[in-house]
Amino acid sequence: MNEIKFRLSSLARSRSKSSDQSEIEIAYDRSHAESVGQFYDTYHDQFMKVYGDVIQAFRTKDITDLLNHQIKAIGFQHGQRVLDAGCGTAAPAIYFARRTDLIIDAITISKVQYDVANQKIDEAGLRDRVRIRHGDYHELKEYFDAGAYDIVYFLESFGHSTAKRRLIKASWDMLKPGGTLYVKDLFTRIPLRREHEEKIRHEIRKINQAYRYEVADLNAVLDDLRAHGFLLTSLKAVELDLDQFEDLAISNEFQELTGLALIQDWNEYVFPVDFFEIKCMKPEFSLSERLDRHFLQNRYHAHHEYKAKAFSPTHFSVCC
Repeated sequence: MNEIKFRLSSLARSRSKSSDQSEIEIAYDRSHAESVGQFYDTYHDQFMKVYGDVIQAFRTKDITDLLNHQIKAIGFQHGQRVLDAGCGTAAPAIYFARRTDLIIDAITISKVQYDVANQKIDEAGLRDRVRIRHGDYHELKEYFDAGAYDIVYFLESFGHSTAKRRLIKASWDMLKPGGTLYVKDLFTRIPLRREHEEKIRHEIRKINQAYRYEVADLNAVLDDLRAHGFLLTSLKAVELDLDQFEDLAISNEFQELTGLALIQDWNEYVFPVDFFEIKCMKPEFSLSERLDRHFLQNRYHAHHEYKAKAFSPTHFSVCC
């Protein structure tokens, strides 16, 4: 038993050193984040015209169906403090706050979105429960209290990062032990035919260039999350009824309006992405002390999440 404890302790020390080193390795070029802000500043009016306040490509005909789904999928609980990373004009945060008693902090890199969001928060009378900062979500500790949040969520904003390992670490630093990280985003589709490989790569390059994006490889993101210490609790496609789903024509309308990532030949087009929801947990235990409890921690979390869904009353009203 002492030998096992020694080996676990050595592994933890080694992990701590590699973690420190990784901070150096995941330094990134801030100019990309600034270009994302400039992109949304430039195309704000077009986004509002086509998408409205909720800028998400995977969406429902009635956008409240998507937002209600996200309330349940993220798993908000009464009194939680949550962080919206890449909040846009804060429309989801405002919607969530109207239907819950959450305290929501939010951040956007776009100055135009920041100004519009503040106006909307004031109009909604939610200044005491939705607070927004203008800044770079790779540097969350510069704007918010570390270790203070029950949930950090990304609603199609995670993909704007070209330094995803750094972003994962920033999210980890914000969460309390036992806190949840939720990501809903688009990921590179695996081609079903060899002749589709180059077509998918071509479309991904167009998306990345046009939208200041870096469409992620799903497996790479999962590896980075787990390597950092997160416990993966669920991975799934966004579960919405087919009759609720908007068929992405809205994205085509935006492309036609702006000329960005315009599809030239629909006969040759291969849809290049899949949409997934990733949910994971920052462990309750210290990685330097309880590596032996990793599996049990995951089982404990799943057990209590199941009990909460099965036996607790509905957490929130999503009417009105």
